[in-house]
Amino acid sequence: MKFNKLKLSKGLSLYSGVLLFFVIFNIGCKKTEEQPKKNQNPNDVQLISVKWDEFNVYGIRKNASVSPTVRIRFSEKLDTTIAKSAIKLKYNGVVSVDSDYWFENSDSTIAFKPKEYLKYYSKYTLPITADVKSKDGGSIQSSANILIRTTWDPSQKFNLLSESDLLDTVQRRTFRYFWDFAHPVSGLSRERNTSGDLVTSGGSGFGIMAAIAATERNYISRSDFVQHMDKMTDFLWNTADVFHGAYSHWLSGSSGEVRPFSTNDDGADLVETSYLIMGLLTAKEYLDKNNPDELNVINRIDSIWHRVDWNWFTKNGAEDQLYWHWSPNKGWIMNMPIRGYNECLITHVLAASSPSHPVDPKVYHNGWARNGGIKNGKSFYSITLPLGEDYGGPLFFEQYTFLGLDPRGLTDNYANYWDQVVNHSKINHAYCKANPKNQAGYSDSCWGLTASDNPWGYSAHSPTNDRGVITPTAALSSIPYTPEESKKAVNFFYYIMGDLLFKEYGFVDAFCVGEVWAANSFLAIDQGPIIVNIENYRSQLLWELFTKNTDVKTGLKSLNFQAPYLN
Repeated sequence: MKFNKLKLSKGLSLYSGVLLFFVIFNIGCKKTEEQPKKNQNPNDVQLISVKWDEFNVYGIRKNASVSPTVRIRFSEKLDTTIAKSAIKLKYNGVVSVDSDYWFENSDSTIAFKPKEYLKYYSKYTLPITADVKSKDGGSIQSSANILIRTTWDPSQKFNLLSESDLLDTVQRRTFRYFWDFAHPVSGLSRERNTSGDLVTSGGSGFGIMAAIAATERNYISRSDFVQHMDKMTDFLWNTADVFHGAYSHWLSGSSGEVRPFSTNDDGADLVETSYLIMGLLTAKEYLDKNNPDELNVINRIDSIWHRVDWNWFTKNGAEDQLYWHWSPNKGWIMNMPIRGYNECLITHVLAASSPSHPVDPKVYHNGWARNGGIKNGKSFYSITLPLGEDYGGPLFFEQYTFLGLDPRGLTDNYANYWDQVVNHSKINHAYCKANPKNQAGYSDSCWGLTASDNPWGYSAHSPTNDRGVITPTAALSSIPYTPEESKKAVNFFYYIMGDLLFKEYGFVDAFCVGEVWAANSFLAIDQGPIIVNIENYRSQLLWELFTKNTDVKTGLKSLNFQAPYLN
């Protein structure tokens, strides 16, 4: 797509969208200027072409106007009275758009222009039906139903802010999800904004880290943070169901009882537990052991941390790999080994770091790393990807582990992890910019593929699973790795998409320009990384806290990791 650059201030340029539309014909049409006549009756009418301004309406059209002139050409002279009443552009397929009509080419072409601009980011149809007749009474032989999807309004929606104030606005608003919408009994984070009593263990870990950033930014007081942590840790230690020290993915925020994630997933989820533990250990380093109230929370965090029997999830030492799930009712039925490369690196780091139930390093090397099988080494858009699947997969692969684990200067037997997080993020951006599938809306400023809601449900979006859905957390949570590209994205999402995306709890989960759809959902696992990694970009706070933990340092060294903070 081409864009009109809108200069807003020094150092800030946004990109305005233009009208896009799709065409679906009820019969096949060749992508040519005109379709051959196929009349069997000389009085019958063949549809020849449809033009939106000067563009033939086949596939996606770019640079079209929201005040178009539409020309529909037929093979025969039309009954003009019938044609004017039969051919109507309709908003949402129902409400006819008031237009001025005229005829050209000896009445074989009907033309019209809407009297007012079409609505941005809306759906229209242009049905061309059998009601159209020739002047000699012939019938139309090829009907069509043209589906039109207008794009965003290119105007600036909010007042311009400095870069610092904009990032602060995004962090502050997004934090409402974890503070205003926290479960009132447990303090844990709800899975999504429609979850009611259901809370999430992993998302709560991200919420803890978000609350640390919020405390440092003075969105909440330190005493409020300590009280919040006291409530959460008391619930986790004394109320919530645990299975060999691990928590379920979902649980009741009131009773702490398991809420099955799927039929067989009704017990421990070690990966979600690791996200929770990462948040708790980060909070432990933030709290002051010389303050009695804070020391009480520190001691409870240590109890929760020490209770997790990581070794149990190697089938109690029987295998050289960790397993994701265990059920008290169905045992190891899920049978999902935690192997790389994906979002689960933090699980292996914590399993090796446990002071009470550590896992042998061979589990990391033989299981997770597959004895080097996690390596990639190929180039995509001239960017080398050290680890993982081609094109890197969804961006949450890099974002979840490295909310706490500092990738700067971090290496092991398999990769330089700063190269990994930066290059994966750059590949994702480069893919969206190149837009090989010609998805509506993708650009240098509108990018980011990761797991999220979409118009059809939920999917782990990536360059190899591209459904035209942009997820704000993908670009925004990459800001430590792709600062310039991510700042372009936040400017576009905030100033141009505006209140289509930026709402009560920050940016909605996802949007799809081609379907003129924006989610009304917010998910803890997507909102949390936005706050945390913006903070890591601004101050490195969460990275420095988590990697200060002595247990974590011991575990990393046991796995042969090296980093400046391990010296």
